[in-house]
Amino acid sequence: MSRVQLALRLPREAFSPAETPRGGDLWRLLQDAAVRGSSAVGWPPERYVAEGCAFVVRRMTVRHHLAPRFGEALTADTWVSSMRRDTFTTREIRIHGPRGLCLAATQSWVHVSAPSLRPGRANQALLQALSVVEADEPVPFPDHEPAEGPAAAFPFRCWHTWMDPLAHANHPAYIDWIDEALSARMAEAGLEPQQLQPVADELTFRSGVVAPEQVTVHTRLEGLAGADAVVAVRIEGGDGRVCADGRVVRRAVLPAVS
Repeated sequence: MSRVQLALRLPREAFSPAETPRGGDLWRLLQDAAVRGSSAVGWPPERYVAEGCAFVVRRMTVRHHLAPRFGEALTADTWVSSMRRDTFTTREIRIHGPRGLCLAATQSWVHVSAPSLRPGRANQALLQALSVVEADEPVPFPDHEPAEGPAAAFPFRCWHTWMDPLAHANHPAYIDWIDEALSARMAEAGLEPQQLQPVADELTFRSGVVAPEQVTVHTRLEGLAGADAVVAVRIEGGDGRVCADGRVVRRAVLPAVS
């Protein structure tokens, strides 16, 4: 059975000057839950290396419910909810803290051969370990009303030290880039970037980013979910290919009045 419960904590460096965890570091917490969930059923990273295979993320939908506080003990509940053609799998993750549900995520993964990263069928041992569990429904993206705003582009060069074990930028880094692009726009407008708080994310990954290529994050207001901004995002590689696209929901949290 693929369902596993894990104990997790956020490291100190995951927190901003506002004492709230950054969106990218919350994605790293979800990745840790996925890797440890696989490890708990007999498939740690070193076994994937030995077998010459891996999983790469194709799509993620994340809802941020309660921001974990530093030092809080967190519990991750994770399971595989679907497997198609022995290649395409969906993993659900729910992370709770002492105050309730913190994060909910639906992750779509593709089984690939390494090092080519070409999609292919998983072997029977892996399929048995990742047996499907029927539980909660997939995480939905928030409803919102259409709105329009100006587009912006945020260019940068990908660092060599950002490369992950599969030799491309790890998927939580994309959230770092998106939030930096939005923070830069806030700073230019005279707003405090540390007030930015993640509400939801939905990204589809189409091509890996590799160092030292030029990367551009394109952002545009797409809608409003109450007072929260729904931002369309597109991340392009140096040759103009789309590496990831989707949308995020962000709010500006005003400081408490004493």
